[in-house]
Amino acid sequence: MTELFLLSDQQMSRINPHFPRSHGKPRVDDRRVVSGNLYVIRNGLQWKDAPKDYGPHKTLYNRFVRWGRRGIFEKIFAGLAGESAVPERITIDSTHLKAHRTATSLRKKRGLRAKSGGPRVA
Repeated sequence: MTELFLLSDQQMSRINPHFPRSHGKPRVDDRRVVSGNLYVIRNGLQWKDAPKDYGPHKTLYNRFVRWGRRGIFEKIFAGLAGESAVPERITIDSTHLKAHRTATSLRKKRGLRAKSGGPRVA
């Protein structure tokens, strides 16, 4: 078994009021799934690369998408962030975007001219 990141009892008690009520079939362990979501986000992983100990990656993804649309994760993250005056961890997001190599040909396809001062290459 790998070294899992799991939310503490104190953290779970802070965010439990934000969980939606279960309708019909009971949900799987909320602590495990939310901790798995945080692990994937924190480490920048794809859902399929999450450790199996958090459960099926499809469950992690579906819960994240559904609760994200309903604004539940915003409340959970706000509840976790407002935990104490001095945070244990501070994260810096260094997200960057890559353009696909075909994105440079858009100007040619639409017939737009380059606005450079140099001569136009045929």
